[in-house]
Amino acid sequence: MTRINIGKTNKLGYAAVIGMEGYARTSVDKELLELLKLRASIVNGCGFCIDMHATEGARCGISQRKLHAVAGWQHAGELFDERERAVLALTDAVTLIGPDSVNDEVWDAAAQHFDDSALGALVLAIATINVWNRIAIATGMTPPIDERHPVA
Repeated sequence: MTRINIGKTNKLGYAAVIGMEGYARTSVDKELLELLKLRASIVNGCGFCIDMHATEGARCGISQRKLHAVAGWQHAGELFDERERAVLALTDAVTLIGPDSVNDEVWDAAAQHFDDSALGALVLAIATINVWNRIAIATGMTPPIDERHPVA
């Protein structure tokens, strides 16, 4: 059971995150956005967001093979193209932030496929899903199971 509903208890802060989400949705290709959201959610262990973005990814046309392979994208060969691999690597680096995580190699690989504006949008989108993951995990959110969201 969810501990609190931050959308109700902290409306202004929640609205700010909704604003970031809106920006990400209008600034990043839908399929790339779902892949990076799914990857960050896997890295962070957010069951609620993994369920949501695997489902949304399928709805927007990402193949089941790709959705399943996001967990081990580094070992998925040609299943992901260079552009997708660059986004997934950037997602890992930004999500697992540390002294050497977003190094020049990761950044330069992404910069081969995206201009500065698009790179900025990707970084903001990755930051946004990381915020959502932390909200969902901290408040105890779990995937819904009901008539609209059956297990099978």
